[in-house]
Amino acid sequence: MGCADRTVRRFSTEEGRFQGQRHCPGGEGTFRGLAQVDGTLITCVDSGILRVWRDNDKETSSDPVRNDWLDLRVPIWDQDIQFLPESQKLVTCTGYHQVRVYDPASPQRRPVLEATYGEYPLTAMTLTPGGNSVIVGNTHGQLAEIDLRQGRLLGCLKGLAGSVRGLQCHPSKPLLASCGLDRILRVHRIRNPRGLEHKVYLKSQLNCLLVSGRDNWEDEPQEPQEPSQLSSEDTEADELWASLEAAAKRKLPDLERTSGAFQTRRRKKKRPGSTSP
Repeated sequence: MGCADRTVRRFSTEEGRFQGQRHCPGGEGTFRGLAQVDGTLITCVDSGILRVWRDNDKETSSDPVRNDWLDLRVPIWDQDIQFLPESQKLVTCTGYHQVRVYDPASPQRRPVLEATYGEYPLTAMTLTPGGNSVIVGNTHGQLAEIDLRQGRLLGCLKGLAGSVRGLQCHPSKPLLASCGLDRILRVHRIRNPRGLEHKVYLKSQLNCLLVSGRDNWEDEPQEPQEPSQLSSEDTEADELWASLEAAAKRKLPDLERTSGAFQTRRRKKKRPGSTSP
């Protein structure tokens, strides 16, 4: 988890607590992407600086891409980052609808492959189970699969209506989970036949999702949960409310009986045969 003070903290979902943290300075702005594989951490920030942090505290940073045909600096706007499996290569997606592959083992620090998709900023990215392609999503709800070996478009997926904020492929099955600002969690099939499998409306705008690697997690025995430890103030408040007696319910007066008595009183006040002076 990346914090605003440039600290990366590691949280254990099994123990429910933070287990460590690391300060990762460099560049300007907040974190835009994080990735970790085999003790190696990669960070990218708003200013476009991408850094690789290893256990021995050495860091490797990327060089800016080459200037354009007018010899102007090409801006970098990294939005997400992933490790390629069984290699040191990295893949990023940018707000300028670009997909770039970096190789830290290469003498150059510039991208070794670059591909573009669409005209809108890319906001999320995930690797397919084979690791030879990535699926990217943009601010207009468009999803596409891009080959990382040749940089060409392999196919597109439909169904989203808002900006894509989270993408995650199943580790072994050809399934893709996606979420975004349209408040719907969708599951697509990414191999032939491509298409939408399921969708669930979740009421709030979604920013991130994770797919569990456990297949039979519903059948696993659940550990007994410890009773929740309440503070002394909460305990005293509960005891106070428990000591109070319940108030008896008040019976509402009979409307018909009340209205009848009121009319009888009015008749008694009237005298028969009385005339005004």
